[in-house]
Amino acid sequence: MFKSNERKPFIDDKDLVQVTNHGALRYPHRLNFYDRPPLYDVTLEEFETCALDRLRILAEIESSAARNRSWEELKTVTNAQCLKYLPLHATSAKTVDRDAERRKDHLGHFVLRLAFCRSEDLRRRFVKAETTLFKIRYDGDDHVEREMFLSSRDFDWIPVDTAEKAEHRKELLASYQGSKIETVREQTFEAEKYYKVKWTRVPDLVEKRKVFLKRGWAYVPGKEQSSIVFAEFEANLTKALEATARALPRLDEDTRIVPILDNLSQGFLAGVPSEWIGSAEHATGDEIKAEMVDELAKKHFPLCMWTLHNSLRRDHHLKHFGRLNYGLFLKVLGLSIDEAIAFWRKSFDRMTDDKFNKEHKYNIRHSFGLEGKRANYAAKSCMQLLTSGPSEAGCPYRHYSPENLQTALLSAYSSRGLTSADLPEIMATVKAAHYHVACTRVFEMTHSTFGLKKGEGVGGGESVTHPNQYAAKSMEFYKAQQDNAEAMVVE
Repeated sequence: MFKSNERKPFIDDKDLVQVTNHGALRYPHRLNFYDRPPLYDVTLEEFETCALDRLRILAEIESSAARNRSWEELKTVTNAQCLKYLPLHATSAKTVDRDAERRKDHLGHFVLRLAFCRSEDLRRRFVKAETTLFKIRYDGDDHVEREMFLSSRDFDWIPVDTAEKAEHRKELLASYQGSKIETVREQTFEAEKYYKVKWTRVPDLVEKRKVFLKRGWAYVPGKEQSSIVFAEFEANLTKALEATARALPRLDEDTRIVPILDNLSQGFLAGVPSEWIGSAEHATGDEIKAEMVDELAKKHFPLCMWTLHNSLRRDHHLKHFGRLNYGLFLKVLGLSIDEAIAFWRKSFDRMTDDKFNKEHKYNIRHSFGLEGKRANYAAKSCMQLLTSGPSEAGCPYRHYSPENLQTALLSAYSSRGLTSADLPEIMATVKAAHYHVACTRVFEMTHSTFGLKKGEGVGGGESVTHPNQYAAKSMEFYKAQQDNAEAMVVE
């Protein structure tokens, strides 16, 4: 992908599709089986950005499955994510660059293939998420454009002619699932088209007894045609990932790409690479005073930061990575440099002023970009905490034993409504390695009094991806409730 200096089109000129009033498209369909890899040059920035935006969507799909969202809820959340990160407008759209959108979709898919082909588990999870995304797009595609896409591919199905349909009418009608009203069901059956495929290609329909079987053939009604398409998409992608895995060692020497792929492959672990980068724009907007931190920790902190705060108050000390992670978290939360120095000085009240100034004050100023290379350091995201070791103040949901985790959860959140009856659900997601889902579910449970329901995450269906996101959203709920209460008093 990076070796050629010649810009090659993904589709040959003879494959260009002329769309009435809209010009020629190199990507004629919104739906894509990703049969052909991208053969054009891309920058490393585009390489990574396209993959990250697609990963946000796939990670949310997996998160939705772990949170038992219904199909309609999953479609709503996924479509919202797609509109934000990876829009794909219909071919009939006039005011957007459809080829640019589809190029990004195409490139992002193949970059993630490289990242997720490395193990059987990653391949399985990637195929499941990608197939779900394809199903959602298929369901939402324009009917005419979807038929054009189906016509453009050879799905190796055999249309059942009128005579054969009449020959097996009794059996086909018996397996036809339509209206419970017999006359209506027969009417829709008469208008239905049928296709023959090997029964092994539609095991889901066989299991649900939605097809008539004869001599190894499954007679699939037109309304179930999508099952054939979905099964072929999944089978093709599975084979392609295995082939990619065999070819991947050739990339080992490319120091530009491998670190990016390593980072992307962690995407399902933390849900999604976070947009919360620790800059001032993500702060709560109000300056936090040192004396306010104790109360904020009780009401708004995620378990990782609550644990650090609790250890600091208990031991009057934190190890290096604990101080670093917690200090950056408080900085983004809204603690100014002066308030941060005051907070840490009070926390380390068992040491002398001279020792504090020599060993800690410089590091605090350094984290604010006032010393050393004067960089504005970002607070650690969930992904960074999940992939760090327990000795580095990592994620409790991943690094704690089940017994210690349950004890910590009740200690941190019992005052916010969490009970022992809630623990089995949380621990089940932890056992399945959906750590960010567990944290998100805790947020939902502890903010139910604000009207937050299961599946809504931190609002709008969004999962927890950053400790500061968790705290900021919690503070927003609390502030909105306070504002409403004050407005009612005034009235």
